[in-house]
Amino acid sequence: MPEDWQNGGFGLYLHWPFCEAKCPYCDFNSHVVRHIDQRRWLDAYLSELDRSAALTPNRILRSVFFGGGTPSLMEPEVVAAILERIRRLWPQTNDIEVTLEANPGSVEAGRFRAYAQGGVNRVSLGVQALNDDDLRRLGRIHDVAQARTAFDIARSAFDRVSFDLIYARQDQTKDQWRAELSEALSMAVDHLSLYQLTIEQGTAFGDRYNRGKLRGLPDEDSGAEMFEITQELTEAAGMPAYEVSNHARAGAESRHNLIYWNYGDYIGIGPGAHGRLTLNGTRYATETVLAPGKWLELVESGQPAGPVRALEPLDQAEEFLMMGLRLTEGIDPERYHVLAGAPLPEAKTQYLSDIGMIRRDGSRLKTTKEGRLVLNAVISEYLGG
Repeated sequence: MPEDWQNGGFGLYLHWPFCEAKCPYCDFNSHVVRHIDQRRWLDAYLSELDRSAALTPNRILRSVFFGGGTPSLMEPEVVAAILERIRRLWPQTNDIEVTLEANPGSVEAGRFRAYAQGGVNRVSLGVQALNDDDLRRLGRIHDVAQARTAFDIARSAFDRVSFDLIYARQDQTKDQWRAELSEALSMAVDHLSLYQLTIEQGTAFGDRYNRGKLRGLPDEDSGAEMFEITQELTEAAGMPAYEVSNHARAGAESRHNLIYWNYGDYIGIGPGAHGRLTLNGTRYATETVLAPGKWLELVESGQPAGPVRALEPLDQAEEFLMMGLRLTEGIDPERYHVLAGAPLPEAKTQYLSDIGMIRRDGSRLKTTKEGRLVLNAVISEYLGG
């Protein structure tokens, strides 16, 4: 009998924790340092790859994702050496997706062709805005002209190119977002990630917000209207949402992220990386220490880089629900039943259906557009006991 993770597949995430500058809205594990010993970091990644492969022999790898931080600060030779080791350690699908996140600065863009030669076949650019004033507000160190140049270079080097934009920014109007998104869609190759600006505690934006100094943020109604504009324009352009914040042409969805959202297994390597791994019938949650120096020391000394926790069946079912309801295609409730040992509460499903937040579509349970707008509330209704 197939194990549950096989419904989602198997992928590998590598976290590069370094950036040139820390963006004020960012709550990812990213650090700014003067010097990086890239050879030392390569050796540590290779060591962790070897250790992980020993736990997962003969698994077919569907995707590799270099995230961060800013992975485009990695030397192309380091990326190529990592991918060469991965090819030796795991069998791979014929169409394996290898993504590298990149900032659209000139230094990173100059490396794109070398990354492609090393085995990267998809790049995700952190453009964030097509407006120089807003790029400065967001703490980005590129301007729109650099972003366009980097995008053109990426398009010439890779068949698959995605880029990110943030909307509901300070003082942004609905008409401005409509115009900016239209411009982005005229550039887009096959995939866009479109995120509403959220103010996270512990970030520079969070501190400013707490002091009342982050002015001009759209109210909740304006944010919802910008979300509606996003759905309208992307659908008209043939790039509808396949997940709450991600839009793609048919067949161009991020295979790596689909492993997360379809609750597959994935290895997480690098400081602050998380993973889900099924071993001998038990699914484990893995995480690693956040501090880059500490992670490096632990790996070099042969110690575990972070805790490993066995997940109870109900934990797995709830994670599956939280991830799967993000997808436009929704979930198969029977899979929840198998994981949890009990079905989803029918009364809650009926209630959410009655108020227009979810709908049944054959054997699938899907959030509606209205439900995706308040997804956390929908999930809370199911998990609220």
